[in-house]
Amino acid sequence: METAIVVLLLCACAAGFVLFRRNTVPVSRLGPVISGKLSIIIPSRNEERNLPHLLHALELQTYEFIEVIVVDDCSEDHTREIAERFGVRVITNTEPPEGWTGKNWAVWNGYLHATGDLIAFLDADVRLSPHALKSLLAAREQSGGVISVVPYHEAVRFYERLALIPNLLGLYAFTSPFERSSPNKGLYGSCIVTSRADYEQARGHEGIKGELLDDLNLGAQFVRAGIPVTNYIGYGMVSFRMYPGGIRSEIEGFSKGAVLSTSKLSGWTTLLVAVWLVGLIAAETAPFLLGTSWWQPLAVGYLVYVVQLYGFIHYTGRFGIWLPAVPIISTVFFLFIMLYSVYQVVFHGRVAWKGRQVKVGGRSKP
Repeated sequence: METAIVVLLLCACAAGFVLFRRNTVPVSRLGPVISGKLSIIIPSRNEERNLPHLLHALELQTYEFIEVIVVDDCSEDHTREIAERFGVRVITNTEPPEGWTGKNWAVWNGYLHATGDLIAFLDADVRLSPHALKSLLAAREQSGGVISVVPYHEAVRFYERLALIPNLLGLYAFTSPFERSSPNKGLYGSCIVTSRADYEQARGHEGIKGELLDDLNLGAQFVRAGIPVTNYIGYGMVSFRMYPGGIRSEIEGFSKGAVLSTSKLSGWTTLLVAVWLVGLIAAETAPFLLGTSWWQPLAVGYLVYVVQLYGFIHYTGRFGIWLPAVPIISTVFFLFIMLYSVYQVVFHGRVAWKGRQVKVGGRSKP
């Protein structure tokens, strides 16, 4: 029996190796073969903490042909003043009209003011290395179509590090080999690079204006238009600090799409993620079963999972030295996020995000 438990846990852990792909953005200092003006659109709602870091990083970029557009999405803080201080173009957005969600409306209005042949959509919490834009544009030229990047997560405070397991599961979803040919293949919304021609052919954010999962649905739009979608991980190139404003914003951010996003994944990806997670939870019970015959085989599985976590987290984010050794803390946080997401979606039909109540499949309300 003990041998069977070890084998089952090793097989469950192996699911992670099937799902995870170290598809980092290739570093390019030469830039794209075809140069062009790049319009960077940054939707910003109450982003006074994050925006200075991104705008400063953009000033240090080695790719020079850029225009930066900050869309002030009805902010109640100093977002606009900070953007103006950096000398970038600031668009004053209005509350979303009927049928639009807030971010889609902000991004679309930024696009309407953009003049570049190339377009990058960046969230305000993104950080970039000096060669990031050159490398992203070169990667887009090489792969064709549209690309997105899952940023490396800089988790500073303890509550931010609770996102270890949610971040890793999200990375599984975007690097899974079973998503390559999926008609619902998604993009990661924090960092998307496309050409204007491809964006217009896919009908852009106007085509998904009422969708809560803007990035996943936008990727499906490109796929339906016959445009390749490629996802990278941002280790060493693109990073972010997701929720410096407190644990409440972290819970809202992760829960707003936790349940709905699973319906966009291929069956094989969902199955393997579930197998990996169930194996992890089983292994985490080892300390609670001391003195039983199950303790030792579960402990073996636990050690294997911990070694795997340290290897994968190296490319996922900075979560501290000891937290991957006690993943049960982050696992409990993830399970809470899933239950809270179910509660919002099933019982309320809406989720909270940045001071708005966003109806599932509909518009947002202030």
